[in-house]
Amino acid sequence: MSQELTEQEIIRRNSLNELIKLGINPYPAELYEVNVNAAEIHLNYDKSKGDYQNISIAGRIMTRRIMGNASFIELQDASGRIQVYFKRDDICPGEDKTMYNTVFKKLLDIGDIIGVKGFVFTTQTGETTIHATEYRILCKSLRPLPVVKEKEGEVFDAFVNPEQRYRQRYLDLIVNSQTKDAFIKRTQLTNSMRAFLNQKGYLEVETPILQPLYGGAMARPFKTHHNTLDMTLYLRIANELYLKRLIVGGFDGVYEFAKDFRNEGMSRFHNPEFTQMELYVAYKDYNWMMDLVEAMVEKIAMDLHGTTEVKVGEHVINFQRPWKRYSMYEAIQHFTGVDISQMTEEEMSQAARNMGVKVDATMGRGKLIDEIFGEKCEAQLIQPTFITDYPIEMSPLAKKHRHKEGLVERFEAICNGKEICNAFSELNDPIDQRRRFEEQLELGIRGDEEAMMLDEDFLRAIEFGLPPTAGMGIGIDRLAMIMTNSPSIQDVLFFPQMRPEQH
Repeated sequence: MSQELTEQEIIRRNSLNELIKLGINPYPAELYEVNVNAAEIHLNYDKSKGDYQNISIAGRIMTRRIMGNASFIELQDASGRIQVYFKRDDICPGEDKTMYNTVFKKLLDIGDIIGVKGFVFTTQTGETTIHATEYRILCKSLRPLPVVKEKEGEVFDAFVNPEQRYRQRYLDLIVNSQTKDAFIKRTQLTNSMRAFLNQKGYLEVETPILQPLYGGAMARPFKTHHNTLDMTLYLRIANELYLKRLIVGGFDGVYEFAKDFRNEGMSRFHNPEFTQMELYVAYKDYNWMMDLVEAMVEKIAMDLHGTTEVKVGEHVINFQRPWKRYSMYEAIQHFTGVDISQMTEEEMSQAARNMGVKVDATMGRGKLIDEIFGEKCEAQLIQPTFITDYPIEMSPLAKKHRHKEGLVERFEAICNGKEICNAFSELNDPIDQRRRFEEQLELGIRGDEEAMMLDEDFLRAIEFGLPPTAGMGIGIDRLAMIMTNSPSIQDVLFFPQMRPEQH
């Protein structure tokens, strides 16, 4: 089926053909030397020094003003925008004025990518500008960019539909500078985290994404098939069990930035493919890990913003240490007025219903507690807060609490109403671990699709001896949402998962 073209697309294709007839290649293969970018010129140009007199720059035409024999364009490169001045007699010094009168004025369009050589000067209005002495077409754009509009003196962009922006991220990046800024900050975030962990001597590693058994979290997996081995494989839901195998193998501290996959619902806080950083350190516990998380996230805020205070929606979140701490039961009692710590499963189920929390017969104690906390407490935790000491039913991989019966040594960091971090004193008793896995199998039989599988090789590994270990996973996407003041996880993923496009 042939592509239906808009009027503007037809015009641009005609311009393309005219360029070719003139002997101009609209898609040249030769290297184009660039020796400066827009941001560098704006930052460093000094009129009194007369510098930047032999520059070569490349970028996309974003605006153009044709004024007879002199014209202005706004050129955008990866660093920002800068004005360029074109004078016909400078770029066409001979008798033939075709390159200006026909090519520049009629066949170039907004969106085209060009290279410009020339020198920098300051206009009478004080704007730093490049005076072009020559230019070259590097890529002809066959589709028009969205039109930027002005209303009551305020400039805004027409490309604001979220679904279009997520589907056509390349276009979003071209026309909305704040989009690019958010992703630059995301990279700065992971760089800050890496520097923090590397300085402590921990080793960055890689573990399998395709796994014969999924584990390390309570979630529903994506399933696939390996043809050569004729076996079922799963996209990992977490990398925990493999990283703990490495601690068994003798590493003192390992971490991984992992792409994980969970076949669950989608929302502005959930994408089926997401990134988390998991860290495991031998001979430490969850109290030590809480201190490390505080220090690391405080450092990230300072590195990105120069302050521990970050504006997120209507709130100002302060990551300065120390953070507030509640036990799980304390948090539920604080926000609901109900003490569920001594309740049976039946009593807890009824208490949840009384609070307006939806429950069903598949939910054990752990799931009930998780639902009550999620519905009644989590959204109220705006400032960074540690929730500690979870019931054992909620945490099949965490060590039993050293002082409190029925609890485990686990914490979650909650910020802006959502979990950003989960951590344990890791369970290293292989007999207890096997019993916990078996309890998970029973929950699976009852219909819990997020129950864990029993991993015999992991059990075998820790039977050789897993030293006392603190482990932690931190959600990079959610932390990036907070650090960039983004309301949706789709705003911090270059290419979020979407339903098929309807034509």
